Parts: sequence; C-alpha cells; structure tokens
Amino acid sequence: MKEDDAQAVGSRMAKLTPEQKFVTNIVMVVTMGALAFGYDTGVISGALPFMLRPPAQGGLGLTPFTEGLVTSALIVGAAVGSLVCGHVADRYGRRDSLIVLSVVFVIGAVGTALSPSVAIMVAMRAILGFAVGGASALVPMFISEMAHSSRRERLVSQNEMMIVTGQLIAYILNAILAKVSESPTIWRTMLVIAAVPAVLLGVGLFFVPRSPRWLASRGRMDEAEAVLQLIRSTPRQVRKEMSEISAQEDKSSDQMGWREALGKTWIRRLLLIGIGLGFAAQFTGVNAFMYFTPIILHQTGLGTEAALVATIGNGIVAVGATLLGIWMISRYPRRIMMTLGLCAVIVAHFGLGSTLLLLHGATVESAVALACILFALLFIQMMVSPLYWLLMSELFPLRARGVLTGLSVAAQWMFNATVAFVFPIMLHWAGSWTFYVFALINLCSLLFVMKCLPETKGMTLEELETHLEQELTPAHSAHSKAQTVPTGFF
Repeated sequence: MKEDDAQAVGSRMAKLTPEQKFVTNIVMVVTMGALAFGYDTGVISGALPFMLRPPAQGGLGLTPFTEGLVTSALIVGAAVGSLVCGHVADRYGRRDSLIVLSVVFVIGAVGTALSPSVAIMVAMRAILGFAVGGASALVPMFISEMAHSSRRERLVSQNEMMIVTGQLIAYILNAILAKVSESPTIWRTMLVIAAVPAVLLGVGLFFVPRSPRWLASRGRMDEAEAVLQLIRSTPRQVRKEMSEISAQEDKSSDQMGWREALGKTWIRRLLLIGIGLGFAAQFTGVNAFMYFTPIILHQTGLGTEAALVATIGNGIVAVGATLLGIWMISRYPRRIMMTLGLCAVIVAHFGLGSTLLLLHGATVESAVALACILFALLFIQMMVSPLYWLLMSELFPLRARGVLTGLSVAAQWMFNATVAFVFPIMLHWAGSWTFYVFALINLCSLLFVMKCLPETKGMTLEELETHLEQELTPAHSAHSKAQTVPTGFF
C-alpha cells in the first residue's frame, strides 16, 4: 500500500490532527453559504401557499403563471450568479468573492421579506438567486482546493449536507410558524430568516485563508505554501502538493478565459459532460419536489398545514440520504452510484404518476404519493446530488476552474429554472402524466451517464487534470486501449 493510501486509511481511524481540524472548521464556515442556499430554496415551499392568497388577505395574489415566475426568478438569478462569480473567483479569489456574496445574500433575504408586489418580489428573488448561484459554484470549488485528496470526497460532500440541512430547517420553521402564528403575512418572517446564515458566512470568512491553488495560479507561490503549511499535517504533504501545483503551473502559467479554454477540444468535452450532469441532476425533479410537495399533496386532499408538516419528511429523508451518500462516496465509484440513483428515480416517477392516476380520490392517495416522493428524494440525495457537486469541484483544470465551473453550474441553474417554471403549469394541465414525462427524461439521463461520465475517484486534482487531458484529447483517446472516459459520445 502506498504511504499516502495508508495515511488516508489511518486518518479515518485516528484522531484528527490540528491541521485537519482547521480544514474542518474552514469547511464549516464556507458551507454557511450552502446552508443559506438550502434555506432559500426550501423556504419557498412554505411561503407559496400564503403568497397565493389575495393581497387583502396578506398574500400577493399569485396565479399559476406568477407562482412559477416567483419560484424560477431565484433560479434564473442563480444561473447568472454562478456564471459571473466563476469568472470573478478566478480573478479575485474564492474567499473574497464569497465575502461579497454574503452581503448580497442579506440584501436579497431582507428584500424578499419586504416586497409589496409580485414585480418587486421577482426582482428581489433574482438578487437572492445571484448569491445562491455564486455560492453553489464557489463553495465546493473552494473546499476541493483546500482539502487533502484523501478527504476531498467527504469534505466537499459537506456542501450537499448543508444544502439539505438548510432545506430541512426551512421546512420545520415553515410548519412551526404556520401553526403558531395567525398572521396572514407570516411568510415574510419565513423569508427574512435566510439572512442569518449569510451573516455567519460573511463574518466567518475573515478568519479563513485564501485557496492555495488560487494563490499559485496568480504566481503567489510563497503565500500558497504558507497556506498549505496551515492545512496539511506533515511537511511531506506540503512538499508533494507544492510540487504537483508547480508542475501544473509550469505547463501554462496564465489563467485561461472561457474563449481560450473552449478552444481546447478536451476542455470542450469536459464542459459538455458538466452541462449534461447538470441536466441529469435537475431533471430528476429534485427541486420540483422541494418547491412544490405541498402543492402536490394539496391536490390529493391534504390541507395546507398538514401538507407543510408532511413536507418535513422531505427534509428528514434528504439529510439522512446525504449522510448515507457521504459514507458511500468515499467507498464506491462515481459512475456506479450515479447509475443506480437514476434507475431508482425512474421507478419513483413512474410510481408517483401511477398513484395519482389510479388512486385518485382514494384514502391512501396522499400517503402513497408522499412515499413515492420520499423514495425519489432518498436516491437523489444519496446518489445523484452529492456526486454532482463533487464532480463540479473535480472535473475542470485549475487555470479555468472558476470559469468552467461557473458555465456548468449556470447551465444547471437554467435547467432548474426550467423545471421550476414549467412544473406547476404541467401539473395544472397534464396532472399525473407529468411524472411519466419525468420518468422518460431520466431514462435519457441514465443513458448519458452510462456512456459519458468519467471516473474521478482516487486522484489528486492535478493527477486528474493530467489524466482527463490525455483521455479526452482526440489523438490519445483514439489509440487508448483502456479508456476510463468513453469517447463514442463525442
């Protein structure tokens, strides 16, 4: 067994070193952005039933169209935020960009809570979405660049854990506030709470060092080494990583913009894979369930308060599934986990559609529908979503990591927006057949993953970059006898 492998195994058994504890603390601070992300995406499910009421009753008088608009405004803003912040992070750094985003989070949270009209609500949700999207691109990237390769899977997956924890907190607070308050404007309190993790993020980041890989990409090697000395347990680890980073920088020392990056065939292929993974992750319907489960259950006969309480099950299952996913992700190949997860999602959508079609009006309809939703979320949050965010932190080369991650995550957010905008309209017009459509789409996603997803497990970021460049370069892949990345798709 290699020394690094032995150390990785031993580190799971032994007590964390002070340096490893410091990295863990850094991850806790940085993932406050993911907690805010999760809360902001989860809270809308509880706020919408109140916002549907007429203005005279404390709501905004939303229609199915404006309901989709309010929901998707955050997601469109997130697409812009991830795209812009990816470029900004390459230029100004991951940490400093996140500090600015924490301020935008607070502005968006307060703005949505005070919105007097649909138009202002849409604008404020877009601003809040900008921060959500920026955090979704930068948090996993920052963690992956700080983490040792032996801990990268677990630490990056903390991002997904904090997202689903934020959603669970939102569901619980939604149900409690709806139960204890008789105010018709209680949804405003639900929305303003999102400012709390944003403030914690902004304050905490002032005590976090900059990414050593970003520092190296700007030619600040001494500073990069100083940070590595803070976050690595032995001088040998520091020397090894600095050697790998320096070797990668010697190949090309300047940052690449998106035009230069997309001029390289292997990077274009990686970007297509990243965009395809975003499509697969979002068309599982994960956020349709997160945003609209109360609406789905309301159609089966449950009242508003009962539907909000039932939605807590979404958050509990998501947190439990993510814990299982974190355990699995360091043990099993990415491709196998993603494939099994999508197979289960197809079954869940088919089951939900059949439940709403065949059991309509039956006393067990609500319970069976909720069971199908929870089954889908179990496998999405265990085998699909954590892997998506981990792969976004791993796939792209250092010199264009921010730009390419931003492009891929922006596409993911646009797919998210499409689902959020179209889903309530489809549910209104197509009813149960909506879920059969999702089952078919997920079958296409499954074929894509089986054909195109590279295996990234077990390599440092620098080793992975070299490997993917070789495998995805046409001249090499045409003669490779043992391809990790299938090239038939390209």
